[in-house]
Amino acid sequence: MLKEIEKDAQQRMVKSEETLKHELAKIRTGRAHPSILDHIHVDYYGSNLPISQVANINVEDSRTLSVTPWEKSMVKVVEKAIITSDLGLNPAVSGSVLRIPMPALTEERRRDLIRVVKNEGEGAKVAVRNIRRDANADIKSLLKEKSVSEDEAHGAEDRVQKLTDAHIATIDSMVAIKEKELMEI
Repeated sequence: MLKEIEKDAQQRMVKSEETLKHELAKIRTGRAHPSILDHIHVDYYGSNLPISQVANINVEDSRTLSVTPWEKSMVKVVEKAIITSDLGLNPAVSGSVLRIPMPALTEERRRDLIRVVKNEGEGAKVAVRNIRRDANADIKSLLKEKSVSEDEAHGAEDRVQKLTDAHIATIDSMVAIKEKELMEI
């Protein structure tokens, strides 16, 4: 019973980390990286598909992405999807290849993005703490039902706390790495 509670808490905390990682990948650092376009979807013959399923995305140099749709007819659709996204990117079309230059970030924009990164990190930490609270509540209910002894319950709470501390440390390091990336010129 206690092992199941701990395993569930572990899995949910890992999901919180993955969600943070996904959110941080959306935040642009000024360098070209294919994951920047991950959340863009394209209308492909009536289906709404991620851009990576209708085109090859490559890094040409540190500030330029190239997007090559698999079908020539998709060039305009992919271009429109990139332009209308919330990324503020303007692709240049040359034949069937879209080149996307990454504009340099201003100091003020970098500070704003760092605030967003810290906010996302704090949200992930709150999620992990909520998972700890739920796990501890489950452990306490088992204790009330006399399904486990006080020592077992106390040990399980300690292990859940250690899990929480480890995941919060990982989240802090993810945020610190992203902040460092944002401050690089």
